[in-house]
Amino acid sequence: MPLSIVIFGATGDLMQRKLAPSLFRLWLGGFLPKPFNVIGFAKDELGTEEFQAKVKEMIAKHLTVSGEYIQKFVRSFRYQQGFFEDTQGYEKVAETLGRSDKEWRVCSNKLFYIAASPLHYKTILKNLAASNMAEPCVPGEGWTRVAIEKPFGKDLKTAQELDELLGKLFAEEQIYRIDHYLGKETVQNILAFRFSNSFLQDSWNNKGIEKISVRILDKEGIGERGDFYDGIGALRDVGQNHILQLLALFLMGNPETFDGNSVGKKRLEILKALRIPQGEEIRTMSSRGQYEEYGKEKNVRAGSQTETYFKIQTEVSLPQWKGVPIHLESGKGMAEDLAEVEVVFRHPTPCLCPPASGAGGREDGKHYKNILYYSIQPKEAISIAFWAKKPGPAMVLEQKAFSFDYRVAFQEEEFVDAHERLLLSVLQKDQTLFVSTEEIMASWKFIDSIIRGWEENEIPLSLYPCKTLGLSV
Repeated sequence: MPLSIVIFGATGDLMQRKLAPSLFRLWLGGFLPKPFNVIGFAKDELGTEEFQAKVKEMIAKHLTVSGEYIQKFVRSFRYQQGFFEDTQGYEKVAETLGRSDKEWRVCSNKLFYIAASPLHYKTILKNLAASNMAEPCVPGEGWTRVAIEKPFGKDLKTAQELDELLGKLFAEEQIYRIDHYLGKETVQNILAFRFSNSFLQDSWNNKGIEKISVRILDKEGIGERGDFYDGIGALRDVGQNHILQLLALFLMGNPETFDGNSVGKKRLEILKALRIPQGEEIRTMSSRGQYEEYGKEKNVRAGSQTETYFKIQTEVSLPQWKGVPIHLESGKGMAEDLAEVEVVFRHPTPCLCPPASGAGGREDGKHYKNILYYSIQPKEAISIAFWAKKPGPAMVLEQKAFSFDYRVAFQEEEFVDAHERLLLSVLQKDQTLFVSTEEIMASWKFIDSIIRGWEENEIPLSLYPCKTLGLSV
Protein backbone atom coordinates (compact mmCIF):
# COMPACT_ATOMS: atom_id res chain seq x y z
CA MET A 1 0.00 0.00 0.00
CA PRO A 2 1.42 3.47 -0.88
CA LEU A 3 2.33 5.75 2.01
CA SER A 4 2.19 9.51 2.55
CA ILE A 5 3.99 11.08 5.52
CA VAL A 6 3.24 14.67 6.53
CA ILE A 7 5.82 16.23 8.86
CA PHE A 8 4.79 19.38 10.71
CA GLY A 9 7.95 21.33 11.60
CA ALA A 10 9.92 19.83 8.71
CA THR A 11 12.80 22.31 8.82
CA GLY A 12 13.39 22.07 12.57
CA ASP A 13 16.08 20.46 14.70
CA LEU A 14 14.31 17.11 15.12
CA MET A 15 13.91 16.69 11.37
CA GLN A 16 17.57 17.54 10.79
CA ARG A 17 19.06 15.32 13.50
CA LYS A 18 16.69 12.37 13.61
CA LEU A 19 13.77 12.12 11.20
CA ALA A 20 15.49 12.66 7.85
CA PRO A 21 18.36 10.20 8.58
CA SER A 22 15.93 7.67 10.10
CA LEU A 23 13.55 7.77 7.14
CA PHE A 24 16.49 7.35 4.77
CA ARG A 25 17.77 4.28 6.64
CA LEU A 26 14.27 2.78 6.59
CA TRP A 27 14.06 3.37 2.84
CA LEU A 28 17.54 1.94 2.31
CA GLY A 29 16.54 -1.16 4.29
CA GLY A 30 13.39 -1.68 2.23
CA PHE A 31 10.98 -0.79 5.03
CA LEU A 32 9.20 2.02 3.17
CA PRO A 33 6.63 0.98 0.55
CA LYS A 34 6.69 1.83 -3.11
CA PRO A 35 5.47 4.39 -3.88
CA PHE A 36 5.71 6.82 -0.96
CA ASN A 37 6.05 10.54 -0.46
CA VAL A 38 6.96 12.88 2.38
CA ILE A 39 5.35 16.32 2.61
CA GLY A 40 7.23 18.80 4.73
CA PHE A 41 5.21 21.59 6.35
CA ALA A 42 6.97 24.62 7.89
CA LYS A 43 6.99 28.43 7.85
CA ASP A 44 10.26 28.80 5.91
CA GLU A 45 9.98 30.27 2.41
CA LEU A 46 11.16 27.29 0.37
CA GLY A 47 10.25 25.53 -2.82
CA THR A 48 10.18 21.75 -3.17
CA GLU A 49 13.61 21.61 -4.86
CA GLU A 50 15.16 23.75 -2.11
CA PHE A 51 13.58 21.51 0.52
CA GLN A 52 14.93 18.39 -1.21
CA ALA A 53 18.41 19.94 -1.18
CA LYS A 54 18.07 20.67 2.55
CA VAL A 55 16.98 17.09 3.26
CA LYS A 56 19.94 15.83 1.25
CA GLU A 57 22.25 17.94 3.46
CA MET A 58 20.57 16.63 6.63
CA ILE A 59 21.22 13.03 5.62
CA ALA A 60 24.77 13.58 4.35
CA LYS A 61 25.67 15.32 7.62
CA HIS A 62 24.81 12.24 9.69
CA LEU A 63 25.41 9.30 7.35
CA THR A 64 28.27 8.25 5.10
CA VAL A 65 26.51 7.02 2.00
CA SER A 66 26.50 7.55 -1.74
CA GLY A 67 25.03 10.85 -2.87
CA GLU A 68 23.31 9.00 -5.69
CA TYR A 69 21.18 7.02 -3.20
CA ILE A 70 20.30 10.17 -1.26
CA GLN A 71 19.32 11.98 -4.45
CA LYS A 72 17.02 9.14 -5.44
CA PHE A 73 15.45 9.14 -1.97
CA VAL A 74 14.75 12.89 -1.76
CA ARG A 75 12.80 12.86 -5.06
CA SER A 76 9.87 11.61 -2.99
CA PHE A 77 9.87 14.76 -0.83
CA ARG A 78 7.50 17.70 -1.32
CA TYR A 79 7.25 20.99 0.56
CA GLN A 80 4.36 23.14 1.66
CA GLN A 81 5.09 26.53 3.18
CA GLY A 82 2.60 27.59 5.80
CA PHE A 83 2.03 28.79 9.34
CA PHE A 84 0.62 26.44 11.95
CA GLU A 85 -2.20 28.88 12.77
CA ASP A 86 -3.18 29.47 9.12
CA THR A 87 -5.67 26.94 7.70
CA GLN A 88 -4.71 27.70 4.09
CA GLY A 89 -1.47 25.70 4.34
CA TYR A 90 -3.34 22.63 5.65
CA GLU A 91 -5.82 22.85 2.77
CA LYS A 92 -2.94 22.79 0.29
CA VAL A 93 -1.42 19.74 2.01
CA ALA A 94 -4.81 18.02 1.76
CA GLU A 95 -4.89 18.82 -1.97
CA THR A 96 -1.41 17.33 -2.41
CA LEU A 97 -2.48 14.15 -0.61
CA GLY A 98 -5.56 13.96 -2.82
CA ARG A 99 -3.49 14.27 -6.01
CA SER A 100 -1.16 11.47 -4.83
CA ASP A 101 -4.09 9.16 -4.09
CA LYS A 102 -5.58 9.93 -7.51
CA GLU A 103 -2.24 9.21 -9.19
CA TRP A 104 -1.83 5.97 -7.22
CA ARG A 105 -5.51 5.04 -7.73
CA VAL A 106 -5.86 4.05 -4.11
CA CYS A 107 -6.54 5.67 -0.75
CA SER A 108 -3.00 5.57 0.64
CA ASN A 109 -1.84 5.05 4.21
CA LYS A 110 -1.14 8.37 5.92
CA LEU A 111 1.12 9.25 8.85
CA PHE A 112 1.02 12.72 10.41
CA TYR A 113 4.19 13.41 12.39
CA ILE A 114 4.16 16.44 14.69
CA ALA A 115 7.81 17.46 15.04
CA ALA A 116 7.09 21.05 16.09
CA SER A 117 7.36 22.73 19.48
CA PRO A 118 4.77 21.56 22.05
CA LEU A 119 3.52 25.16 22.07
CA HIS A 120 1.95 24.46 18.66
CA TYR A 121 0.38 21.05 19.34
CA LYS A 122 -3.17 22.33 19.96
CA THR A 123 -3.11 24.61 16.93
CA ILE A 124 -1.83 21.87 14.62
CA LEU A 125 -4.37 19.33 15.83
CA LYS A 126 -7.30 21.76 15.52
CA ASN A 127 -6.36 22.70 11.97
CA LEU A 128 -5.63 19.08 11.07
CA ALA A 129 -9.18 18.28 12.15
CA ALA A 130 -10.65 21.22 10.23
CA SER A 131 -8.88 20.17 7.01
CA ASN A 132 -10.40 16.64 7.15
CA MET A 133 -7.14 15.24 5.73
CA ALA A 134 -6.86 12.75 8.61
CA GLU A 135 -10.12 11.07 7.59
CA PRO A 136 -9.79 8.06 5.24
CA CYS A 137 -10.81 9.02 1.71
CA VAL A 138 -12.48 5.62 1.26
CA PRO A 139 -13.96 3.74 4.27
CA GLY A 140 -11.92 0.64 5.08
CA GLU A 141 -9.11 1.52 2.69
CA GLY A 142 -5.80 2.86 4.02
CA TRP A 143 -4.95 3.74 7.62
CA THR A 144 -4.25 7.12 9.22
CA ARG A 145 -1.97 7.53 12.26
CA VAL A 146 -0.41 10.37 14.20
CA ALA A 147 2.98 10.48 15.91
CA ILE A 148 3.50 13.22 18.47
CA GLU A 149 6.71 13.99 20.36
CA LYS A 150 6.89 14.35 24.13
CA PRO A 151 6.15 16.30 26.30
CA PHE A 152 2.43 15.57 26.26
CA GLY A 153 1.16 18.71 27.96
CA LYS A 154 2.78 20.56 30.86
CA ASP A 155 0.44 19.23 33.56
CA LEU A 156 -2.59 16.96 33.97
CA LYS A 157 -5.04 19.60 32.73
CA THR A 158 -3.18 20.40 29.50
CA ALA A 159 -2.52 16.69 28.90
CA GLN A 160 -6.27 16.04 29.14
CA GLU A 161 -6.99 18.89 26.74
CA LEU A 162 -4.43 17.55 24.27
CA ASP A 163 -5.85 14.05 24.59
CA GLU A 164 -9.35 15.38 23.93
CA LEU A 165 -8.16 16.99 20.70
CA LEU A 166 -6.37 13.82 19.63
CA GLY A 167 -9.51 11.83 20.42
CA LYS A 168 -11.55 13.89 17.96
CA LEU A 169 -9.27 12.82 15.14
CA PHE A 170 -7.95 9.41 16.04
CA ALA A 171 -8.75 6.29 18.02
CA GLU A 172 -6.28 5.34 20.76
CA GLU A 173 -4.70 2.63 18.59
CA GLN A 174 -3.91 5.27 15.93
CA ILE A 175 -1.98 7.53 18.35
CA TYR A 176 1.77 7.06 18.84
CA ARG A 177 3.30 9.21 21.57
CA ILE A 178 7.03 9.41 20.89
CA ASP A 179 9.37 9.17 23.88
CA HIS A 180 12.74 8.47 22.23
CA TYR A 181 14.02 6.77 25.39
CA LEU A 182 11.65 3.88 24.78
CA GLY A 183 13.28 3.29 21.39
CA LYS A 184 16.78 2.91 22.79
CA GLU A 185 18.24 -0.59 22.46
CA THR A 186 19.13 -0.84 26.15
CA VAL A 187 15.67 0.34 27.25
CA GLN A 188 14.02 -2.30 25.06
CA ASN A 189 16.39 -4.86 26.55
CA ILE A 190 14.95 -4.25 30.02
CA LEU A 191 12.03 -6.60 29.30
CA ALA A 192 14.36 -9.31 27.97
CA PHE A 193 16.74 -8.89 30.91
CA ARG A 194 13.97 -8.93 33.50
CA PHE A 195 11.86 -11.80 32.25
CA SER A 196 14.27 -14.04 30.34
CA ASN A 197 16.79 -14.57 33.16
CA SER A 198 15.29 -16.95 35.69
CA PHE A 199 17.83 -16.28 38.45
CA LEU A 200 16.30 -12.80 38.93
CA GLN A 201 12.67 -13.83 39.29
CA ASP A 202 12.42 -14.93 42.92
CA SER A 203 14.37 -11.95 44.23
CA TRP A 204 12.60 -9.26 42.16
CA ASN A 205 10.31 -7.99 44.93
CA ASN A 206 10.47 -6.39 48.38
CA LYS A 207 11.86 -9.60 49.88
CA GLY A 208 14.92 -9.49 47.65
CA ILE A 209 15.37 -5.79 46.88
CA GLU A 210 16.26 -3.11 49.43
CA LYS A 211 15.98 0.03 47.27
CA ILE A 212 15.89 1.25 43.67
CA SER A 213 17.27 4.47 42.17
CA VAL A 214 16.56 5.92 38.73
CA ARG A 215 18.76 8.81 37.66
CA ILE A 216 19.31 10.81 34.48
CA LEU A 217 22.09 13.39 34.81
CA ASP A 218 23.31 15.84 32.17
CA LYS A 219 26.59 17.79 32.29
CA GLU A 220 25.32 20.52 30.00
CA GLY A 221 22.89 23.28 30.85
CA ILE A 222 19.77 24.08 28.86
CA GLY A 223 21.70 25.61 25.96
CA GLU A 224 19.36 27.29 23.44
CA ARG A 225 16.20 25.77 24.95
CA GLY A 226 15.42 28.63 27.35
CA ASP A 227 12.17 29.62 25.63
CA PHE A 228 10.85 26.08 26.08
CA TYR A 229 12.56 24.98 29.31
CA ASP A 230 11.88 28.02 31.50
CA GLY A 231 8.58 27.45 33.26
CA ILE A 232 8.73 23.72 32.48
CA GLY A 233 11.72 22.54 34.51
CA ALA A 234 13.47 19.22 35.07
CA LEU A 235 10.56 17.39 36.70
CA ARG A 236 8.16 18.02 33.82
CA ASP A 237 10.83 17.73 31.11
CA VAL A 238 12.42 14.45 32.21
CA GLY A 239 10.59 13.19 35.30
CA GLN A 240 7.15 12.81 33.77
CA ASN A 241 8.37 10.67 30.89
CA HIS A 242 11.91 9.19 30.83
CA ILE A 243 12.30 8.66 34.59
CA LEU A 244 8.84 7.22 35.24
CA GLN A 245 8.90 5.00 32.17
CA LEU A 246 12.24 3.49 33.21
CA LEU A 247 10.86 2.91 36.71
CA ALA A 248 7.71 1.27 35.35
CA LEU A 249 9.71 -1.07 33.11
CA PHE A 250 11.88 -2.15 36.05
CA LEU A 251 9.01 -2.77 38.46
CA MET A 252 6.19 -4.01 36.21
CA GLY A 253 4.88 -7.54 36.41
CA ASN A 254 5.27 -10.10 33.65
CA PRO A 255 3.05 -9.04 30.70
CA GLU A 256 3.17 -12.66 29.41
CA THR A 257 3.33 -11.39 25.81
CA PHE A 258 5.23 -8.58 24.06
CA ASP A 259 1.94 -7.17 22.81
CA GLY A 260 1.84 -3.38 23.27
CA ASN A 261 -1.46 -3.44 25.13
CA SER A 262 -0.25 -6.11 27.60
CA VAL A 263 3.04 -4.28 28.28
CA GLY A 264 1.23 -0.95 28.68
CA LYS A 265 -1.21 -2.34 31.23
CA LYS A 266 1.62 -3.64 33.41
CA ARG A 267 3.47 -0.32 33.24
CA LEU A 268 0.24 1.46 34.15
CA GLU A 269 -0.16 -0.64 37.31
CA ILE A 270 3.14 0.77 38.59
CA LEU A 271 2.42 4.38 37.64
CA LYS A 272 -0.99 4.34 39.33
CA ALA A 273 0.51 2.88 42.51
CA LEU A 274 3.18 5.56 43.04
CA ARG A 275 2.96 7.00 46.55
CA ILE A 276 2.65 10.78 46.70
CA PRO A 277 4.30 12.55 49.68
CA GLN A 278 1.64 14.11 51.89
CA GLY A 279 1.84 17.53 53.57
CA GLU A 280 5.14 18.16 55.30
CA GLU A 281 6.56 14.87 53.95
CA ILE A 282 7.47 16.77 50.79
CA ARG A 283 10.26 18.50 52.74
CA THR A 284 12.03 15.30 53.71
CA MET A 285 11.16 13.26 50.64
CA SER A 286 12.18 15.68 47.90
CA SER A 287 14.56 18.48 46.97
CA ARG A 288 14.81 20.88 44.07
CA GLY A 289 17.61 23.05 42.76
CA GLN A 290 18.84 25.32 40.02
CA TYR A 291 22.39 25.65 38.68
CA GLU A 292 23.84 29.07 39.44
CA GLU A 293 24.36 30.07 35.81
CA TYR A 294 20.76 29.32 34.80
CA GLY A 295 19.55 32.91 35.17
CA LYS A 296 22.06 34.04 32.53
CA GLU A 297 20.87 31.55 29.91
CA LYS A 298 19.18 32.82 26.74
CA ASN A 299 15.40 33.42 27.01
CA VAL A 300 15.30 32.71 30.77
CA ARG A 301 13.20 35.15 32.81
CA ALA A 302 14.92 37.23 35.48
CA GLY A 303 14.46 35.65 38.89
CA SER A 304 13.10 32.42 37.40
CA GLN A 305 12.15 29.74 39.95
CA THR A 306 12.33 26.91 37.40
CA GLU A 307 14.16 23.88 38.80
CA THR A 308 16.99 22.32 36.81
CA TYR A 309 17.43 19.49 39.34
CA PHE A 310 15.16 17.32 41.46
CA LYS A 311 15.35 14.31 43.70
CA ILE A 312 12.27 12.52 45.00
CA GLN A 313 11.79 9.57 47.31
CA THR A 314 8.66 7.51 46.86
CA GLU A 315 7.48 3.90 46.86
CA VAL A 316 4.97 1.75 45.02
CA SER A 317 1.93 0.69 47.03
CA LEU A 318 1.64 -2.80 45.58
CA PRO A 319 2.13 -5.84 47.87
CA GLN A 320 5.28 -7.04 46.08
CA TRP A 321 6.95 -3.61 46.37
CA LYS A 322 5.61 -2.24 49.65
CA GLY A 323 8.37 -0.78 51.81
CA VAL A 324 11.01 -0.49 49.06
CA PRO A 325 12.33 3.10 48.86
CA ILE A 326 12.51 4.46 45.33
CA HIS A 327 14.71 7.44 44.47
CA LEU A 328 14.10 9.45 41.30
CA GLU A 329 16.74 12.00 40.32
CA SER A 330 17.59 14.18 37.34
CA GLY A 331 19.40 17.41 36.67
CA LYS A 332 21.21 19.72 34.29
CA GLY A 333 24.72 21.02 34.97
CA MET A 334 25.78 17.82 36.72
CA ALA A 335 29.30 16.44 37.15
CA GLU A 336 28.70 13.71 34.55
CA ASP A 337 26.37 12.46 31.85
CA LEU A 338 24.57 9.45 33.23
CA ALA A 339 21.35 7.51 32.75
CA GLU A 340 21.07 4.41 34.89
CA VAL A 341 18.91 2.35 37.19
CA GLU A 342 20.53 1.06 40.38
CA VAL A 343 19.03 -1.89 42.22
CA VAL A 344 20.36 -2.73 45.69
CA PHE A 345 19.61 -6.30 46.81
CA ARG A 346 19.05 -7.29 50.41
CA HIS A 347 21.54 -9.54 52.15
CA PRO A 348 19.91 -12.52 53.89
CA THR A 349 19.65 -12.58 57.69
CA PRO A 350 21.30 -14.16 59.57
CA CYS A 351 24.43 -13.16 57.67
CA LEU A 352 27.25 -15.66 57.11
CA CYS A 353 29.74 -12.79 56.89
CA PRO A 354 33.35 -12.52 58.00
CA PRO A 355 33.65 -10.27 61.06
CA ALA A 356 34.96 -6.74 60.80
CA SER A 357 38.71 -6.94 60.45
CA GLY A 358 40.09 -3.48 59.94
CA ALA A 359 41.24 -2.46 56.50
CA GLY A 360 39.50 -4.47 53.83
CA GLY A 361 36.95 -5.98 56.20
CA ARG A 362 33.34 -4.95 56.53
CA GLU A 363 32.14 -2.42 59.03
CA ASP A 364 30.35 -3.74 62.13
CA GLY A 365 26.65 -4.25 61.45
CA LYS A 366 27.03 -3.92 57.68
CA HIS A 367 25.97 -6.72 55.36
CA TYR A 368 27.54 -7.45 51.99
CA LYS A 369 25.05 -6.29 49.38
CA ASN A 370 24.86 -7.04 45.68
CA ILE A 371 24.11 -4.05 43.47
CA LEU A 372 22.85 -4.10 39.90
CA TYR A 373 23.74 -1.12 37.70
CA TYR A 374 21.72 -0.94 34.49
CA SER A 375 23.39 1.79 32.41
CA ILE A 376 21.74 3.43 29.40
CA GLN A 377 24.26 6.20 28.82
CA PRO A 378 27.03 7.13 28.32
CA LYS A 379 27.84 3.42 28.36
CA GLU A 380 25.25 0.82 27.42
CA ALA A 381 26.05 -1.82 29.99
CA ILE A 382 24.89 -4.02 32.86
CA SER A 383 27.11 -4.49 35.89
CA ILE A 384 26.52 -6.55 39.03
CA ALA A 385 28.63 -5.97 42.13
CA PHE A 386 29.45 -9.20 43.95
CA TRP A 387 31.83 -10.25 46.71
CA ALA A 388 34.85 -12.57 46.50
CA LYS A 389 37.42 -13.70 49.04
CA LYS A 390 40.65 -11.80 48.78
CA PRO A 391 43.69 -14.14 48.48
CA GLY A 392 45.47 -14.66 51.80
CA PRO A 393 45.08 -16.44 55.13
CA ALA A 394 42.29 -14.18 56.46
CA MET A 395 38.65 -14.32 55.39
CA VAL A 396 38.52 -10.85 53.84
CA LEU A 397 36.00 -10.11 51.10
CA GLU A 398 36.48 -7.65 48.28
CA GLN A 399 33.89 -6.21 45.92
CA LYS A 400 34.23 -7.16 42.25
CA ALA A 401 31.98 -6.81 39.23
CA PHE A 402 30.38 -8.91 36.54
CA SER A 403 30.04 -6.57 33.56
CA PHE A 404 28.29 -6.76 30.22
CA ASP A 405 28.96 -4.07 27.61
CA TYR A 406 26.23 -4.02 24.99
CA ARG A 407 28.29 -2.66 22.10
CA VAL A 408 31.33 -4.82 22.81
CA ALA A 409 29.18 -7.95 23.03
CA PHE A 410 27.30 -7.16 19.80
CA GLN A 411 29.98 -5.20 17.94
CA GLU A 412 29.21 -6.94 14.67
CA GLU A 413 25.52 -6.08 14.91
CA GLU A 414 24.05 -2.81 13.63
CA PHE A 415 22.56 -0.64 16.37
CA VAL A 416 19.34 0.98 15.22
CA ASP A 417 18.70 4.62 16.12
CA ALA A 418 15.79 5.14 18.53
CA HIS A 419 13.74 7.25 16.12
CA GLU A 420 14.30 4.81 13.28
CA ARG A 421 12.97 1.98 15.43
CA LEU A 422 10.02 4.06 16.63
CA LEU A 423 9.07 5.11 13.10
CA LEU A 424 9.16 1.49 11.97
CA SER A 425 6.95 0.51 14.91
CA VAL A 426 4.39 3.15 13.89
CA LEU A 427 4.34 1.80 10.33
CA GLN A 428 3.97 -1.76 11.63
CA LYS A 429 1.17 -0.82 14.08
CA ASP A 430 3.24 -1.94 17.07
CA GLN A 431 2.33 -0.01 20.26
CA THR A 432 4.89 -1.77 22.52
CA LEU A 433 7.30 1.18 22.60
CA PHE A 434 4.65 3.86 23.10
CA VAL A 435 2.71 5.12 26.11
CA SER A 436 -1.06 5.05 26.41
CA THR A 437 -3.43 7.83 27.47
CA GLU A 438 -3.87 6.15 30.86
CA GLU A 439 -0.09 6.06 31.44
CA ILE A 440 0.23 9.75 30.53
CA MET A 441 -2.54 10.73 32.93
CA ALA A 442 -1.17 8.58 35.78
CA SER A 443 2.28 10.10 35.30
CA TRP A 444 0.94 13.65 35.34
CA LYS A 445 -1.15 12.98 38.42
CA PHE A 446 2.03 12.04 40.31
CA ILE A 447 4.10 14.93 38.89
CA ASP A 448 1.37 17.53 39.47
CA SER A 449 1.10 16.45 43.09
CA ILE A 450 4.85 16.89 43.65
CA ILE A 451 4.86 20.36 42.06
CA ARG A 452 1.79 21.37 44.06
CA GLY A 453 3.49 20.11 47.22
CA TRP A 454 6.56 22.22 46.44
CA GLU A 455 4.41 25.31 45.96
CA GLU A 456 2.09 24.84 48.96
CA ASN A 457 4.95 24.04 51.34
CA GLU A 458 7.27 26.67 49.84
CA ILE A 459 10.10 24.20 49.23
CA PRO A 460 13.20 26.34 48.61
CA LEU A 461 15.08 26.26 45.32
CA SER A 462 18.71 25.54 46.22
CA LEU A 463 21.43 26.93 43.97
CA TYR A 464 24.36 24.71 42.98
CA PRO A 465 27.47 25.34 40.85
CA CYS A 466 27.36 23.93 37.33
CA LYS A 467 29.14 20.56 36.84
CA THR A 468 28.31 19.31 40.36
CA LEU A 469 26.44 16.19 41.44
CA GLY A 470 23.43 18.04 42.80
CA LEU A 471 21.58 17.87 46.09
CA SER A 472 20.44 15.17 48.48
CA VAL A 473 17.09 14.18 49.91
